[in-house]
Amino acid sequence: MVESKKNDRVNVRYAPSPTGIPHIGNIRTAIFDWIYSKSKNGQFIVRIEDTDRSRYDPHSEQSIFDSLKWLGLNWDQGPDKTGINSPYVQSKRKHFYIEAAEKLVKSGDAYYDDTTPEELEALRKRQKAAGEPPRYDGRGRFRSEKDISNSRDKGLPIVIRFKVQKTGNLEFYDEVRGKIAFNLSEIDDFVILKSDGMPTYHLAHIVDDFEMGITHVIRGEEWIPSTPKHQLIQIALNIKPPKYVHVPLIFGKDKSKLSKRHGAKSVLEYRDEGYLPEALFNYLVLLGWSPGDDTEIMGKSEIVKRFSINRISESPAVFDPEKLEWMNGIYIRNLSTDNLAQRILPYLEKPEKDGGFSDTIERPINSDLLIKIVPHIRERLKTLLDVKEMIDFFYLEGVCPKHNELIPKTMDSASTIKCLYASLNLIKDAKKFSAQCLEKTFRLQAEKLNLKPGQMFSPIRISVTGKRIAPPLFETLEILGKEKCFQRIKNAIDMLEK
Repeated sequence: MVESKKNDRVNVRYAPSPTGIPHIGNIRTAIFDWIYSKSKNGQFIVRIEDTDRSRYDPHSEQSIFDSLKWLGLNWDQGPDKTGINSPYVQSKRKHFYIEAAEKLVKSGDAYYDDTTPEELEALRKRQKAAGEPPRYDGRGRFRSEKDISNSRDKGLPIVIRFKVQKTGNLEFYDEVRGKIAFNLSEIDDFVILKSDGMPTYHLAHIVDDFEMGITHVIRGEEWIPSTPKHQLIQIALNIKPPKYVHVPLIFGKDKSKLSKRHGAKSVLEYRDEGYLPEALFNYLVLLGWSPGDDTEIMGKSEIVKRFSINRISESPAVFDPEKLEWMNGIYIRNLSTDNLAQRILPYLEKPEKDGGFSDTIERPINSDLLIKIVPHIRERLKTLLDVKEMIDFFYLEGVCPKHNELIPKTMDSASTIKCLYASLNLIKDAKKFSAQCLEKTFRLQAEKLNLKPGQMFSPIRISVTGKRIAPPLFETLEILGKEKCFQRIKNAIDMLEK
């Protein structure tokens, strides 16, 4: 460690711990980091903080990268890139933390502590019985080098704790909340290096942020109480602190901390449920930040252009699943037909057990057919996953309408059969099988049969689609084609005549 590095370029980092699938709040922070780096022509650095080896999950680590890639949060430096600050994985940077911890011991700002876990547990129990808040009593301060050496020889766990001055206040400036002060007497001596040689978060991120030239630390407000510890380490190591930006928590609609019961999911779950990455990106940006007016639908370039830290709110943001769904629908409708079809296709291609089309439908899915269908369903879509149930009948050899659904409430079996026979003849005799021509012909036929259009159209729709609700009828007939429509209506008649 040397004196503070000077850095004129904005550098931010997203440094998740791979101990679970990244949640919405975590990814929102990554988005803020990415946007700010882009707005300042800076560097967006990804760093994996995997020092908690007991909870390390390789699946979680991969999900972090997958989430960032899906959202389009490309990073400038990271574990998969060769950079000046490699490696970008904390478990591979152990020597940096040991060096810093030992330097703090030598300067008298930290000390070796051989207090056993059993002793700490006994201390907590005594404090609880006495009605006192659980806290470390600083006993390690008074252990001699000989005591520590004897404990080391016995194989006892030895940690390094930071020695906190117990008088006075420590003040730091937060870019969102302004000046925040803490009483040092309320801060215990805290562990900076664990007995396995791994650092705690408090030490590791300080060392890494310094070595990587991080200028702004954007993180959740839950880290505010820990910031004095971080500044104490920075002071002891003669490191100039970065600027701190503590973003607000995300609450559910009931004003409690966001959880699964509020409809919140991981980024990859939203992906699998048919949300567009640009819609989720847009929505998450607005959780705790405002452009300064009522604009809600914004592309990345506009967001980057308009982003400023001083428009981040202090107040908790409220996650509204319905609004996210609404916004996703807007983005879907703004896609071109070809683009939307391209986005939908992978969901349909999945095996049936994974939510895709029936395994009876041939793969690869006919994309040309999908392009014909898309214009007639886009207005109804809230997610890409909605498509499957809407359009599967286009790809099936046949459908199985329900007997009771074929007969409208205002008609009986005989009148329905008569209607379907008339429809069969119209389809057979149609010279031009277009939606416009078919609609004109079928409406005239409804008049001849003394039926309202809805009465005639309903059994036709259910005959050819197997569904009560489907895309516009005559566009559907045109896409299905004369042969399929004829056969499906005939099958429906056969069902009713049995």
